[in-house]
Amino acid sequence: METLHITHQPIQLSSPGAKLLAAIILAGLISLVVLAPNLQLAIITLIAVLIFLGFAQWLVHKSTVSYTLTASHFQQHLHKGGWVVKWNNIGKIGICHYDNQGWQQPLPWIGIKLKQYSPYLESICPRIATDILLSQRALLYMGMKQSILNAHFEDIVLDSKPYKSEQGREYRGLQAMLANRMNYQRSYFDYDIFISANDIDRSAEEFVGLARRYLAAAESEGMN
Repeated sequence: METLHITHQPIQLSSPGAKLLAAIILAGLISLVVLAPNLQLAIITLIAVLIFLGFAQWLVHKSTVSYTLTASHFQQHLHKGGWVVKWNNIGKIGICHYDNQGWQQPLPWIGIKLKQYSPYLESICPRIATDILLSQRALLYMGMKQSILNAHFEDIVLDSKPYKSEQGREYRGLQAMLANRMNYQRSYFDYDIFISANDIDRSAEEFVGLARRYLAAAESEGMN
């Protein structure tokens, strides 16, 4: 399989954010024309517009999410860092569902079930691990609410008890918190890693189909 790079574009031309940005740029250009006779005010306005554009570009870069799919691994890239998993460590990939009184409702999340936690825990950037623990609290809460197991959200949201892998390695601190979170999510949704459907450039169904083709190709190559 060829290496494929997927980049999420956080600001679309038709989005409210893009329209606001265009309006501000237009207002700045009009101001420059109006203030042209007053050189000092025109220069100040130009500097202000350039500063705003630089800040807007930084925000776009910061919010950009991209993925790399190769014959051997699947990787997520973010402004702060990222994580990587090999296809041979992935058990399954699918759309996350919420059980609403017996009705399976799809959620805007794509799930990945791992075979072993250790490679993922040791590859993930600490800042990304922290973001996952904080940003996916709502998903954890939904999972807890659909579970028949009794649990208190405040006890599981940042569970820091030591985690021991199947290979006997013990994790503490942030890695333990992430591993425990993955354990809870597996019991609720049968997945360990979650990708927001808002962070991809295509539908969740298309992304899952693409990832499954890479996964199948890797499994087939491993059998040869």
